[in-house]
Amino acid sequence: MERLDEMMTFAKVVETKSFSATAQALGTSKSLVSKQISNLESALGVRLLNRTTRRMSLTEIGAAYYEHCARIAQEIDAAAETVTQLQAEPRGVLRLTSPVIFASLHLAPAMQSFLRRYENVEIELNANDRIVDIVEEGYDLAIRITDQPAQTMVARVIAPVRWVTCAAPAYLERYGIPQTPQDLLQHRCLVYQGIPALRSGWHYRIGNKEVSLPVTGSCRVNNSEVLLHLALDGMGIIMFPTYILGPHLKSGRLQIILPDSIPNPDMSLYATYLPNRYMQPKVRAFIDHLMEHFGPQPHWDEF
Repeated sequence: MERLDEMMTFAKVVETKSFSATAQALGTSKSLVSKQISNLESALGVRLLNRTTRRMSLTEIGAAYYEHCARIAQEIDAAAETVTQLQAEPRGVLRLTSPVIFASLHLAPAMQSFLRRYENVEIELNANDRIVDIVEEGYDLAIRITDQPAQTMVARVIAPVRWVTCAAPAYLERYGIPQTPQDLLQHRCLVYQGIPALRSGWHYRIGNKEVSLPVTGSCRVNNSEVLLHLALDGMGIIMFPTYILGPHLKSGRLQIILPDSIPNPDMSLYATYLPNRYMQPKVRAFIDHLMEHFGPQPHWDEF
């Protein structure tokens, strides 16, 4: 459409019935408007306008040509309006990925309230414990629970992730309550293999001192839900984040041990996305909603 500007000028001339009015509407000069019309007629090899010093009228070919130019102008205006609306209002399909258990326990309720709030947005969620490549797989946003978000991504902290060491009362009644982190070496520990840093041992911060313990146990599991069920059944001691354990700590099905020894997976809940000069409103709105929904003191820590 190399003649697009000239076609739009022609449509405006027909609508205003004046070269001067067209020049004013387009912010240009009357002479340039006249030149564009002449160039268009030369390129097409036809006369579009009958022009005299007093009046201007469409030729038969000009009238037919104007209908097409006017339709194109309307489509261009509609496209521009669509872009403006998309930039101003959250809409469209939001594709995101999240760890399975976090999606099940916490993301689903946040999604429900978000969708009620923004009726023009749809969500496509991939709940997956593997690290999804959001560039290769075309996702807008990834929920990550980590101590080190990827440097190639923008990472917004949504909420802190607090870890605790705990066990079922039945286990503690049978095997006793550890009084120091070192006591864990004599206990059955349930080792989560989903985080590489925890496979080699559990790490604690006691005051300014850090302690690493090569804990052992009869179960090493890479699925957080399986490990949680084992802990609830009294099969051993678990070190896990409170966003998983919160309800069970509140109900008393699990009991915190070593309250003065802070587990040291220093992690946070992040919303990560690609660096982009123009963040899409649906992405910005969802991140803001998560921060509002969870906040700096998430509800799962109320036990």
